[in-house]
Amino acid sequence: MKRHSAAQAPTRLSRGYTHSSGITKPLAGASVDQQVLKEQVAEAALERVAARHSDRLLLGIGTGTTAECFIRTLPAIRSRIEATVASSERSATLLEELGLPVMDLNSVGPLDVYVDGADEANAQLALIKGGGAALTREKIVAAASEEFICIADASKRVDVLGAFPLPVEVIPMARSHVARELFRLGGQPVWREGVITDNHNLILDIHGMAIDDAVAMEARINQIAGVVCNGLFALRPADVLLVGTSQGVEEFTPTYSPDVSE
Repeated sequence: MKRHSAAQAPTRLSRGYTHSSGITKPLAGASVDQQVLKEQVAEAALERVAARHSDRLLLGIGTGTTAECFIRTLPAIRSRIEATVASSERSATLLEELGLPVMDLNSVGPLDVYVDGADEANAQLALIKGGGAALTREKIVAAASEEFICIADASKRVDVLGAFPLPVEVIPMARSHVARELFRLGGQPVWREGVITDNHNLILDIHGMAIDDAVAMEARINQIAGVVCNGLFALRPADVLLVGTSQGVEEFTPTYSPDVSE
């Protein structure tokens, strides 16, 4: 997995945006409400994909309101897209409505790039995802992609993950067992009643957990019998984070603490 120690070179963006020192300046008079920020960062993601990837694109597509903003930009490069792979039935339906080709991951193999939102992101670009209950398929598509572009608004950047409840997808018969094990890890699991995932499983949301070591916690939760997947994306973090702010789109790549053993 490629790791970045410094921000990559700025990418020129269209539709009136200019990029300088990692900040994309917004159009004059543009609103800065949340929907506008989502649309702004979706456009920036489209520009990055178009500039850095060749034709015959194999695109992984995320789930959620920010991902849907990105989906709605894709007709602009329709002729360059060979196939898309959606991380949820909802996203697949929207892609099909826009006339974009949707295929099963097993039919296309490795993907060029995956674009999705996040509920939280830290400096290492480890994420919490799964607010829309699509975390398992999102994690699969991210793992199958050469590049993972995360798009979000500024409120999603945090120093420590965990203020947003961490989703865990569980086999229905294991719900109570998994909840007890998560409690032992220091969290307060709450069953998201009425929610069934696309994989026909349940969601437990872990409240009250400050996650300092996201890699270790992701692995630890995955070892609990009955867990299908958890919403920590730390073993495979994002490669780049594009953040919509009132000042424009900012680009972040992972930062890592020095290895004290060296």
